[in-house]
Amino acid sequence: MTTAIMNHSPRSYEPYWEVHGKNGPHILLLHGFLSSRAQWIPNIASLSQTARLVIVELLGHGRSPAPDRPDAYSPAGYISAFENIRKSLGISQWMLCGQSLGAGLTLRYALECPERVTAQIFTNTTSAFREIHDMEETRKGTTASAEAILQEGIDGIRKLPIHPANARRLRADVKAALVEDSKLISPLGVANTMRYTFPQLSVRQEIHKNTTPTLLISGRQEKRFTPFRNFAEANMPHLHIVEFNGGHAVNIDAADDFNGAAKDFIKKHLSATC
Repeated sequence: MTTAIMNHSPRSYEPYWEVHGKNGPHILLLHGFLSSRAQWIPNIASLSQTARLVIVELLGHGRSPAPDRPDAYSPAGYISAFENIRKSLGISQWMLCGQSLGAGLTLRYALECPERVTAQIFTNTTSAFREIHDMEETRKGTTASAEAILQEGIDGIRKLPIHPANARRLRADVKAALVEDSKLISPLGVANTMRYTFPQLSVRQEIHKNTTPTLLISGRQEKRFTPFRNFAEANMPHLHIVEFNGGHAVNIDAADDFNGAAKDFIKKHLSATC
């Protein structure tokens, strides 16, 4: 990973963030569940030629704190944190790029603060487009899982199928960095993400209100995402979709294609972001 030009030591209830790149618009990048800033290793060198990457880590993940306050983990709490980061950077507008769970939060941010977001990118995310009845099932399931995580700690987190140590297809250097960062994951932060972030993450009922130019970079190999991709195409205004030969982590699996599409999109929407 390239060296960040600036590091930020967060307050005890706000996420860690750092900036890569010296020119171009600022773009907030937010990873998914049980990931970290290492999610973007294949993208940083390329994208930072075009933009200043503001890489944020979810609460309880990587270098971020794991506050014992539910409101910090809610979408509203994250939006407040994003706004504090934006103000710290001294900018009026920026772009967004969300992956998996992170995409649910960045999509919500664009819906609630469209005047702050000039354009956005997101990748495969099932949680952002789940049906309301599915979210209720998610609430029940994640509450039970959260309790198990609090009891079992790091060992319980390590058993989760999506833990990076259990990944079979990740690029070796990215997997190694993600596994190393997984040692920093907080059981309390993971449990609170399950309890307070997951159940509120879906934007399915609001996505028709989108006014922000949006690019979905979809990994076609993840078949379970196909119905959600189709839903977004049919119901989300101002959306353009490109598909590449990757899975859930398309920014890693098809890094060169992802980087090219993202850079073209960023250049197209440069106005008022620098």
